Amino acid sequence: MEKNPLSPVQLAAFIDHTLLKADATARDIEKLCAEALENKFFSVCVNGSWIASAHHLLEGSDVKIASVVGFPLGAMSSDAKRFETETAIDDGAQEIDVVLNVGKLKDGNDKFVLRELCDIVEAADERAVKVILETCLLNDEEKIRACKIVVESGAHFVKTSTGFAASGATIADVKLMRETVGPKFGVKASGGIRDTKAALAMIEAGATRLGTSAGVAIVKGLAEAGPNSY
Repeated sequence: MEKNPLSPVQLAAFIDHTLLKADATARDIEKLCAEALENKFFSVCVNGSWIASAHHLLEGSDVKIASVVGFPLGAMSSDAKRFETETAIDDGAQEIDVVLNVGKLKDGNDKFVLRELCDIVEAADERAVKVILETCLLNDEEKIRACKIVVESGAHFVKTSTGFAASGATIADVKLMRETVGPKFGVKASGGIRDTKAALAMIEAGATRLGTSAGVAIVKGLAEAGPNSY
């Protein structure tokens, strides 16, 4: 197999450096943003109450701010999700990671799911929207349907997982999502990506973004091993 051609800086540009724990403190957010700046990660991904803090800490840098919406269950009202999106944008979020309503999808209520996602895309006002499918709760047919709905909604990424369910990203799911959405649509792998080998495998499978809290270790692992070690 051909060795990985990515440099540590190129790998860092795939990473949404993520902290979504309920007990995250202001000091934790400061550390997250400092690490993102030092490693040149694509973004930080935080809960809504920390957007303003992250915006202040990252102001003037190239690091973007992503915020989760409808997290982690996706089962709240559509109006609540839209309001949360609007508030996140007002506070400085540049990307939105929204959880799809899994129960409505499983019921076959695709019109509801599409209408809700269209509302989120509209509320995001041309900012990138990533839709979290929570793949461990879906069969392959449901994953394919979900991907097609996401593309139709005008969103920009399909995303595997919240990281709060029974399991996270798998190579098989990333490949299936990539096959379904085509070569140009965004695919974000998240949930359980904790080392360099796993990160590179997700990219090889078709991921264009990685959500992980282990970004520092992932980039460091590549830097220490060298580009021809994977």
